[in-house]
Amino acid sequence: MPRIELVTGDLTAEHVDAIVNAANSALLGGGGVDGAVHRAGGPEILAECRRLRATTLPDGLPTGEAVATGAGRLHARWVIHAVGPVWPGPGAEADARRELLAAAYRNSIAVAAGLGAASVAFPAISAGVYGWPADDAARVAIATVAAAQTAPPLVRFVLFSQRMHDEFQAAAGHLGIETG
Repeated sequence: MPRIELVTGDLTAEHVDAIVNAANSALLGGGGVDGAVHRAGGPEILAECRRLRATTLPDGLPTGEAVATGAGRLHARWVIHAVGPVWPGPGAEADARRELLAAAYRNSIAVAAGLGAASVAFPAISAGVYGWPADDAARVAIATVAAAQTAPPLVRFVLFSQRMHDEFQAAAGHLGIETG
């Protein structure tokens, strides 16, 4: 299991090998984390995303999947773009979409490990503009990362507010997972 850290701050300022971008399927920038990553990383990230769309991902990146690009002007070496699901509201569909949220974390971890990253920083995927309830998003994120068979030695969750940090800390405690 990787060492899991929780911090409150700006994902784009992290000094790690890879950061995970909570991207939309178009991979062409957007709001929230996605917009911040593209603004801070500069036009190189968008250019790589456009090349992916023109070649291997003409229909965009499916929900739950992840793909890497360079990191442009960011301190990281790579950006791993992961598409989380939109919260459908409570009910049976939420269970199916919860698996897509877990897949976004699993696939990001696999991409990071495949790149040889020793450290990766995540946002709270789907817990912003996609409306996923913070407590559930935190449980899925922590449980999925902790269960990863192959992962970078350090996984850091960079959370945008103290409230979100508290949700992730509570989820880790509930799951019996230590965080640093």
